[in-house]
Amino acid sequence: MPQHRELPVNGITMHVAEEGEGPLVLLLHGFPESWYSWRHQFGPLAAAGYRVVAPDQRGYGGTDRPDDVDAYTILHLVGDVVGLIAALGEREAVVVGHDWGAPVAWHTAQMRPDLVRGVAGLSVPPMPRGSVPPLVAARRRFGDDFYQLYFQQPGVADAELGRDPRAAFRRTLVGLSGDAVPPSSRGEGFLGAFPDPEELPAWLTEADVDAFVEQFDRTGFTGGLNWYRNIDRNWELTAPWQDAVITPPALFVTGDRDLVRGFSPPNLFELLPGALPNLRGVHDLAGCGHWTQQERADDVNRALLEFLDGL
Repeated sequence: MPQHRELPVNGITMHVAEEGEGPLVLLLHGFPESWYSWRHQFGPLAAAGYRVVAPDQRGYGGTDRPDDVDAYTILHLVGDVVGLIAALGEREAVVVGHDWGAPVAWHTAQMRPDLVRGVAGLSVPPMPRGSVPPLVAARRRFGDDFYQLYFQQPGVADAELGRDPRAAFRRTLVGLSGDAVPPSSRGEGFLGAFPDPEELPAWLTEADVDAFVEQFDRTGFTGGLNWYRNIDRNWELTAPWQDAVITPPALFVTGDRDLVRGFSPPNLFELLPGALPNLRGVHDLAGCGHWTQQERADDVNRALLEFLDGL
């Protein structure tokens, strides 16, 4: 079972869950999640001889939630990873990220390859820095109703998701999974795209929903949403890394029913070696949706252990 503690990291206090001894493996969650999204990875990775640490990232769970939206840029998030490695008394780590955690992992490996023994991204591939700000491109491609644009409005999505966190988690966790049933019509807001499920799929229990609800009942959703409110700012800040490749050994895991596939280039798998010249493996999980390490824990654990053991 993972142990919990708080550490001073990059000017904030960060809550971490950790288990095992050996080479450090950092597990970075996405939105709207927490360390708990990696619950199935702790035991197998620790048993294989790794020190597994999953933080609540900035704005989430037991970690500080700065009020300033500008405190959630990609440079802050990479800085948190760099600071966490040092706070743990380590000199390097394998950095694994899912959803929003994946861009943090990719950018950490790109900006600080000296600290990254290996990098793995789940769901979200490394995205090239385009010629225009991402939200401009998203509006052109997907229209004004695209969820990332909706998330830009201060307080709006925060209130929608916070009105009933249990319904929000049941609807999004099932609705974005490989077990989702497409709705007959779309309602308003973000949650309007996802019907309230009559029952949970086998990979998700009511106790799991309880764990997420307990955290977000306490913290709200604004911290996580502030990551989205820096998307265009991140584009500005990462200009010095235009066309820079990610050099550490890399792994990519995705599901063929993940909505992120709809945002990615159709020739995604052909493009990956260009961004990841030391790509060691790609796993495309049939029937898997967005919540990769929760929906397909055994497959993800096998992929991670094969990658880790090869470093």
